[in-house]
Amino acid sequence: MRRLAAAGAGILALVAFPAPATAATRHVWVAAVPTTWNVVPNGRNAIEGERFTPGKTTFRTVAYEQFTRNWKHALPKQTRIPGPLIKARVGDDIFVHFKNKDTVFKRPHSMHFHGVRYPFGSDGSFIPGFSGAGGDVMPGKTFTYQLRAGADSAGVWPYHDHSPSMTDSIEGGMYGALSILGRHERKPDRENVVFFSTHLGFMTINGRAFVGNTPTFHAKPGNVVQWDVLALGSEHHTFHLHGHRWNWNGTSIDTRTLGPAESFRFRIKEDVPGTWFYHCHVEAHMMLGMQGFYRVRVR
Repeated sequence: MRRLAAAGAGILALVAFPAPATAATRHVWVAAVPTTWNVVPNGRNAIEGERFTPGKTTFRTVAYEQFTRNWKHALPKQTRIPGPLIKARVGDDIFVHFKNKDTVFKRPHSMHFHGVRYPFGSDGSFIPGFSGAGGDVMPGKTFTYQLRAGADSAGVWPYHDHSPSMTDSIEGGMYGALSILGRHERKPDRENVVFFSTHLGFMTINGRAFVGNTPTFHAKPGNVVQWDVLALGSEHHTFHLHGHRWNWNGTSIDTRTLGPAESFRFRIKEDVPGTWFYHCHVEAHMMLGMQGFYRVRVR
């Protein structure tokens, strides 16, 4: 048996879970940070030729950002929407040290994690009269969420704000993904995160709308590519990747439906060069922005 050790502010309880001898303890430093976000930064729908002004595609919001220890420096090259991809393996302890840096809206925020085990104090949801500080982290305050990646945690899972500000926060992009590998599972050569949501009336992938703004993923023949597909909001979506199929419960498929807070992952060993389309196959969603490119090149 191994006990989750107290680390940082906000640990309310210690819970014992069995863990493999080779399991790791991981520390992640995250903050809620004000930012200005443009859903369509190039200002156009490349397929239909429609153009947009920044006034229709830009908004002020708060997003998750990853930092070095004690929130000393923000890590470079972060997208902010979605938040940082938090990686671990089955059996690992994960301590997520969270700080609310919302100096613009001055709202409480939190982090609620799907797919992992934790004591009640690390649930991150605001329940009046029951939840503690972890569900209602005020500006300038910190909290450490203690998580365990259990045997049933392998996969990809969403996390998001579940404080009293939850609705505004999710609409503003306060969500991200946990990627949990099996204890001895091989790391993929490439890992692509596709997060379906809505912003300013656009249907978005990772907070962006339309090809040229949404992520363009890259791979080479022979690469093992893992796709992490997630959704938040109030809509159902269908993920479709052109020119590829994957195994799902013994069946070969190329499209899968998911609803709010659902997620799945799959892997392919790449063998088909080309520039491929990936998108939500609810056609109205695709035409409102849920579309992107996946480029497989020999060089």
